[in-house]
Amino acid sequence: MTLGSTTQSLSTTYDLAMLDLDGVVYRGSDPIAGVADALATASKKGLRLAYITNNASRTASAVADKLQKMGMPDVTDADVVTSAQAVAHLMADALPAGATVLLIGGEGLRVPLEERGLRCVTTVDDSAVAVVQGFHADIGWNDLAEASYAIQSGLPWYASNTDMTVPTARGIAPGNGSLVQAVRNATGAEPIVAGKPERALFDETIARVGGTRPLMVGDRLDTDIDGAINAGIDSLVVLTGVSSLQEIVSATKDHRPTFISTDLRGLDEEHPEVVVDGDRARCGSSSAVMADGVVSIDSGDLSSTTTLRAIVELAWSIADTSDTTVVLDGTLRS
Repeated sequence: MTLGSTTQSLSTTYDLAMLDLDGVVYRGSDPIAGVADALATASKKGLRLAYITNNASRTASAVADKLQKMGMPDVTDADVVTSAQAVAHLMADALPAGATVLLIGGEGLRVPLEERGLRCVTTVDDSAVAVVQGFHADIGWNDLAEASYAIQSGLPWYASNTDMTVPTARGIAPGNGSLVQAVRNATGAEPIVAGKPERALFDETIARVGGTRPLMVGDRLDTDIDGAINAGIDSLVVLTGVSSLQEIVSATKDHRPTFISTDLRGLDEEHPEVVVDGDRARCGSSSAVMADGVVSIDSGDLSSTTTLRAIVELAWSIADTSDTTVVLDGTLRS
């Protein structure tokens, strides 16, 4: 797989941008520099903006309030789609109307379940017909045990997402996937998952926000980009979050993004075709070269989309046509 190319900006090529949040729009409590302006520009060109998150601990309203305070353009509750909403939809479709479900999670999960007409309980009783698990910081051993007992009794098990970690102000902490793994260890069961990289969250977003030519925008290959691939849609990876440029150039064919840019300003740019000629690649006025298995910039600035495209396309071309393990020059791996 090679990078996609456009003769116009992404914001006019696509009609919906599905925006991951942490690492794309903000980092923790701080917006990423230039993001609000970039999104305002894209929105003015007609690109619909959907803010999507695997985090099921907060309601869509709470997320929208955070985005509004950060100055993101014209955000409403309807622009935010969570994995909790996606899993609630899956369950409402699969279970009897008004069914009782064992809730392992907080308000961010309870609210969308109740909006779908489901009744939530926190201990197993004879009326519960399913178990649903989503992240909340107050979940403890008793909650996980309750879920395990219910699943062992034969109830179907749903999970909002399986992210193994969650970023906090103090660092990286165990995420819902780590709590799901504890229940998996106890039961041997596998949950039905709604969040990225599964496609339910993408389907939920299109159903709620609309759009026929969606673009996923994320910072993680394992959730955002793999999720877009699973959903059959194009993707833009940005370098403001988890996945590094080295990880991206090392990605195998079935885990690669369609486009790459430094940050969300890439939405308002053209992404020109890359020409690869042996150990050299050129994109616009930028070029990259490989010598002794190391890729470096020949001309251009690393913050430039054309330079990133030349680097990535060259690395992928070499990896796909030889046994060479491609690494980046040390100046490109910060």
